[in-house]
Amino acid sequence: MPHVSEKNNFLYLTLGIVILLFVSAASKQFYPDRELGVVQALLVINMVIGLYGFKSKKLWFHSTIGISLSIIFVIALSAFLQYFELHNVQLVFSLCFYLWAMFLATKQVMFSGTIDINEIIGAVCIYLLMGLIWALIYLIVAQFIPQSFNGISQLSWHENFFDLAYFSFVTLTTLGYGDITPAAPLARFLVYMEAIVGVFYMAILVASLIG
Repeated sequence: MPHVSEKNNFLYLTLGIVILLFVSAASKQFYPDRELGVVQALLVINMVIGLYGFKSKKLWFHSTIGISLSIIFVIALSAFLQYFELHNVQLVFSLCFYLWAMFLATKQVMFSGTIDINEIIGAVCIYLLMGLIWALIYLIVAQFIPQSFNGISQLSWHENFFDLAYFSFVTLTTLGYGDITPAAPLARFLVYMEAIVGVFYMAILVASLIG
């Protein structure tokens, strides 16, 4: 991978998220029995890309040894959770990682004071991260509150990953097809909050770029 800096770091994570969403869709379409392995592997790859892409002198793992140890830790932890079938713990761990990635991306895009192609890609990356983060939150809700979504079966989270990722992005864009709908009060709260955040993000982004 070419040298990563604050001039090109968003490209890799953005592509990683798009590939994650596309491959999860293809897996559900053609190889539904392999969804668990595919989704878990791509989430780990995304974490590795994120760790590599957001390395900075201001972060504790800015050195080659630090980033290498961080990547090894992420892979080892994911393998450990998978081996002991701690799938819900892995789901929460993935959510924490993407929240951290969005925090770093937002800080770089919104407060850099400059606009270039990497910042624009970063804005797209943040939007994708928002949809992915809400999808993971919906998956957690679906795991612990049965029948919280209409149109979703009560399955393990990796089997519902694509469906709730699809629902999340449809909600984020306020498109709302209606094939999947929230039923539980907490799910409904999260859904309308995502719609509000999606609308305000676009307004704030446009204002920031023009400003």
